[in-house]
Amino acid sequence: MVGLLHSIEIAVGATCLGLLIGTGGAYGKLYGGPVVRDLLAVYTTVVRAVPELVLILLLYYAGTDLINQVLTAMGYQRVDISGLAAGIFVLGFVQGAYSTEVIRGAILSIPQGQIEAARAYGMPPSLLLRRITLPAMLPFAIPGLANLWLIATKDTALLAVVGFFELTLATRQAAGVTKAYLTFYVAAGALYLTLSLFSNLIIGRVEAWARRGMPSVKEAR
Repeated sequence: MVGLLHSIEIAVGATCLGLLIGTGGAYGKLYGGPVVRDLLAVYTTVVRAVPELVLILLLYYAGTDLINQVLTAMGYQRVDISGLAAGIFVLGFVQGAYSTEVIRGAILSIPQGQIEAARAYGMPPSLLLRRITLPAMLPFAIPGLANLWLIATKDTALLAVVGFFELTLATRQAAGVTKAYLTFYVAAGALYLTLSLFSNLIIGRVEAWARRGMPSVKEAR
């Protein structure tokens, strides 16, 4: 169960970090200058093109080594970066690229008349974001973001290759000691399935709340 808790901690942290990066990235792609848009295009393209396992190995080992080299050059001692923090950063960095495109697409789905009307009333950008953009984009963004959350819960298993103790590594170690491979791997699969089913239940309620007042598919017909 400790491995499962570690997996959930990483998934939650990575999803939150990915949302922060994705929100900033989406606004940068839509409203930023040419340089910002080009940099974000490179970021999202590279992250989505390179296999996640390769990115994890690159960011985990090369990233921590780069940080220590910079600290050494500045006269500071090398530091041991927490596996939890490194795992959250690595998966959050990957999630951020996908979240950028999901949120950007959701913002583009908002009827432009709503935004133009708010601007015509002189609504400042911060109030426009809080009162118009976020509430209007949520119904379009939640399905994609929910899918990214489910992916994050399973991507935590990739951190086993760098030795972080999460559900998959805990399962492999327990199965290796007891030789009961079938029992432990079936149990791990059941835990991942339970987490996904529980997540779907919560996501369904959140999506229903976000779509309140909007016509359903049946009503639209």
